[in-house]
Amino acid sequence: MDESSSFTHTKVCSWQRGRIGSYILNGPMVLGHESSGTVVQVGRDVSSLRPGDKVAMEPGVPCRRCDHCRSGTYHLCGQMVFAATPPYDGTLAKYYINAADFCYKVPDSMNLEEAAMVEPLSVAVAVAKTADLRAHQTVVVLGCGPIGVLCQAVAKSWGAKKVIGVDVVDSRLEVAKSYGVDGVFKPQRAANATVDPMQHAEDVAEELKASFGLGEGADVVLECSGAEPCVQMGIYVAKHGGTFVQAGMGKEVVSFPITTVCIRGLTIKGSIRYLAGCYPAAIDLISSGKIDVKKLVTNRFKFEDAEKAFELVKEGRSDVFKVLIEGVQ
Repeated sequence: MDESSSFTHTKVCSWQRGRIGSYILNGPMVLGHESSGTVVQVGRDVSSLRPGDKVAMEPGVPCRRCDHCRSGTYHLCGQMVFAATPPYDGTLAKYYINAADFCYKVPDSMNLEEAAMVEPLSVAVAVAKTADLRAHQTVVVLGCGPIGVLCQAVAKSWGAKKVIGVDVVDSRLEVAKSYGVDGVFKPQRAANATVDPMQHAEDVAEELKASFGLGEGADVVLECSGAEPCVQMGIYVAKHGGTFVQAGMGKEVVSFPITTVCIRGLTIKGSIRYLAGCYPAAIDLISSGKIDVKKLVTNRFKFEDAEKAFELVKEGRSDVFKVLIEGVQ
């Protein structure tokens, strides 16, 4: 199928360093996994799609046979073929072959740009489902990048009582405000290098709770930055019996207040990619107008200028939020 892609810093890591975590690049590879497209051809046994259909593409196809797949947790499949994850090529090409049941037809009211943004919104839906997020809960989201902001939007659409966005970049806090959060918080940095980082994290957490009337803490904390200080602060922000979900990926090893986790009886979960049903849910949230993903796209590039798009994201400018590369015309 012909396709369009949006992307984030993770693919810049692959482009610049040749690896992401334990996935190491040993040869040339096509990047891209946040994609939509127009179907140009289907297999002879495919009845759910036909040429001309606009689809959002879920970029990871599991084996369908292992215990995880058979129990419905296919995102944990050890044989997952995931786009732009070595050794598999990604979607940033004129044509990409994907399994029909991992291509989701989008309504005529959605364009390909919105359809490409189904991927990051599906990540946010998966984070919220992993947290078992319920109506009337208080939610703190650490990190107001694209995934963090979309987590905030999902929490609000699912009826959260109070949603607080946390970031150290003013422009990102402004974006969070535009998605209807109940408040934003900018943590103060430690006064000097002699301040104990863990004590500082606890102090900032107490300040946040007091500022927004969270009492002993938030019901749910969604960590979407991957920054070590935010991970630490997030544990201290959670109430006794609360839930903490780690979605952001930064340093592979961080200092972690494990005693506080035990004392407060916290539920700690990790979130990766998407769960069953996340793509249809994300499409519904966009097509119904509940979440406007177009506001996140700050820059657009033609396919021929893809390298310029990667260079822009590499600069790390605060005014660059989400970059989209158009499909080959």
